[in-house]
Amino acid sequence: MSRPAFHQAARRHAPRRRWLIALAALVPVTALMPKAARAAGADGAVAELQHDWEVIRYQTPQSEREKRFEALAAKARKVSEAYPDHAEPLVWEGIIVSSWAGEKGGLGALGLVKQAKDLYEAAIAINGKVLDGSAYNSLGVLYYKVPGWPVGFGDKAKANELLQKALSINPKGIDPNFFYAEYLVEVKQPEQALPYLERALEAPPRPGRQVADSGRREEARALMEKIKAK
Repeated sequence: MSRPAFHQAARRHAPRRRWLIALAALVPVTALMPKAARAAGADGAVAELQHDWEVIRYQTPQSEREKRFEALAAKARKVSEAYPDHAEPLVWEGIIVSSWAGEKGGLGALGLVKQAKDLYEAAIAINGKVLDGSAYNSLGVLYYKVPGWPVGFGDKAKANELLQKALSINPKGIDPNFFYAEYLVEVKQPEQALPYLERALEAPPRPGRQVADSGRREEARALMEKIKAK
């Protein structure tokens, strides 16, 4: 091809190249990776969020937690955006935002819990059984902790449905048993909560979750002692 013809062809295809470059800028880099590489990348990013959450939740002074959860929520948002076809980042973003709301407290936290609710629902839409049903469990917790209408979306019956769903997926898990026990205390059925607390204490350890398991067992023991003291 002669030089003039080459330049003429290049000018003719330039708009298409510019369009393709602009389109590529809208696609997360991770979406261009092979599926196995994306999964490995998502697993690593989620494990890092999980570790950071555990450090803040169980090893950080309460006075520092709100700011640190806020920063971690921003980090989690980037992970969810990088892996839009994965449910795990959405679950952990929801857990982090929920924890941030818990530290913030009051009516100012309602916007955060609604955000967390949307994240859990988005995760369930992708894969409700992901992370042993954690999205159902965490969403159920919101439904019994958040005030009901007209202040919030709280609904004890809906909470029971979601928590039971989580238990059906992971019947021996420490979290679904602990939170169902906490729910039963919330609805004034403390005696019925005791077997679930015992199951939480007997739950098999989770690989890489020693900090969270230890902290949750302490919470289970404290709740059991509170029930028995009455």
